[in-house]
Amino acid sequence: MGAYQVPSAAPASSKRTGAFALIASLLAAVVAPIIAGILAVRIGTQVLITDVVSISGEIVYAALSPVRTEVLWVEIVFWVATILGILALVLGIVAIARRRGRGMGIAAVVLAVVGPGGFFLAVSLLYGLGNGIGFAGSF
Repeated sequence: MGAYQVPSAAPASSKRTGAFALIASLLAAVVAPIIAGILAVRIGTQVLITDVVSISGEIVYAALSPVRTEVLWVEIVFWVATILGILALVLGIVAIARRRGRGMGIAAVVLAVVGPGGFFLAVSLLYGLGNGIGFAGSF
């Protein structure tokens, strides 16, 4: 029988999962709203909100015809951000549970949860800003 030996230290786990989750959540919660917001300003300068929403509250999609390319790009950015947000949420939970970049995983989960609200807030506010810029003298 040998003497008592201190067990060897466990190798440090990779923080790669948490880093991937954080990158995906930053793209979904920060970069995507910025891109969509810039496009929303362009849409707002060309299409008045009263043309899009009728007096009865119905949305008139035909009013967005002059800016259909920008609207398409906003939709593409929205769906890519959604996929990245779901990926960030899943990877963040895995990183937290397996202790592979736990702090980055927590930040990724928080950003992935808050991201959709930030996206819609940015697009709404910047569309209104575009309306104010483009149609300042027509009200």
